[in-house]
Amino acid sequence: MTQNPLHSFFKGTFLTGALLVQAASLTLTPAKAAEQPVFSSAAADLGIVVSNLETASSFYKDVIGCTEIKGFSAPAAFATSLGLVDNHDLTVRVFVLGEGKTRTQLKIMAFPNAGSKKSDQTFIHSNVGFSYLTLHVNDLNASLKRLKKAGVKLEGKTPVPLGGKNSLVVCRDPDGNFIELIGPR
Repeated sequence: MTQNPLHSFFKGTFLTGALLVQAASLTLTPAKAAEQPVFSSAAADLGIVVSNLETASSFYKDVIGCTEIKGFSAPAAFATSLGLVDNHDLTVRVFVLGEGKTRTQLKIMAFPNAGSKKSDQTFIHSNVGFSYLTLHVNDLNASLKRLKKAGVKLEGKTPVPLGGKNSLVVCRDPDGNFIELIGPR
């Protein structure tokens, strides 16, 4: 039985094309792997050890405007096995900025019996380590009203215009940690 010459042409073309696609996918695979993002989320969670859990929680919720979600606890044995504490239970209250998978979470915790010391927060350069938290808000005037109502003192000569619609306010949380609020007025 003789084959149709067009059938042989298309069959050969199809096989050659399939081999080329397969070869191309083999050579593209390492490049694709290199293009994969390192992080599964653009959000970063920040753990903040405070001197008084209730006072700090009220500040971040009522004054700063974060939303509290379900927190978590870990028994001392588990938290110690992670190297996070030396035989202290861990109770964490969680506050979020925004919604969805990429929202930032502030994890607030206190260890009243641990003898923790406050770091020197005179200036952001007074200590090595994380020095301040910057939060971007939709309405800086509303933030200023909440700060004033709570009796929170503004730092420096803020608010300061940053250009465009945004201004910057610097304040401190109840433990003296610097917080920058940036947004339109």
